[in-house]
Amino acid sequence: MLRVGLTGGLGSGKSTVAAFFRECGVHLLEADNIAREMMQPGQDVYRSIVETFGSSVLRPDATLDRGRLAELAFGQGRLAELNCIIHPPVIAEQERRMQEIFARDPGAVAMVESALIFEAEAGGSAPGWRERFDRIILVTAPDGLKIQRFLSRILPGDVDPERRAAAERDARARLAAQIPDAVKAPRCDYILDNAGSLETARTQAERIAAELHALARV
Repeated sequence: MLRVGLTGGLGSGKSTVAAFFRECGVHLLEADNIAREMMQPGQDVYRSIVETFGSSVLRPDATLDRGRLAELAFGQGRLAELNCIIHPPVIAEQERRMQEIFARDPGAVAMVESALIFEAEAGGSAPGWRERFDRIILVTAPDGLKIQRFLSRILPGDVDPERRAAAERDARARLAAQIPDAVKAPRCDYILDNAGSLETARTQAERIAAELHALARV
């Protein structure tokens, strides 16, 4: 069995690369999806967020307004508070699901896709998280390309300049809150350059996946 972390900054194309690994037989756990599940009404994480940030983060239907929450986290310097609520239970759930995978298949490769493996460790919300993985893969791309990808994902093609400028400021704030790739790279086992075509990224993922499967069977 092998525990693998897949990480990359905003707009790096990490989710696209994760899909390539899934196609190669890797068991994929998506940290964002697990967090969304735990942020639903009735969950402990949801209750803690509302207690900490107040009712202003709620929509009329009592679900969390993720946009408002992001504004408080990135725009008002409260990201560490939010991470300390979300990261520990999400990481515990990832570990539980990995154990289920290994119980079914002792030779499996279980991969956690998360943008914040190193940030969670550095920020104190998940100390020692890096050491929970046998291998780490970093997906990289130039910052300018990351921002372009982020904007194209969240904005319609005919967006007005003011809204686009606001979205770009948000993207830059999110990137600034993440550890630069140059700092993460020396602590990673694989660097997947995602500045080129999808086919190039797929080829890199297939090569890495083959190595991971071989290691898991040792």
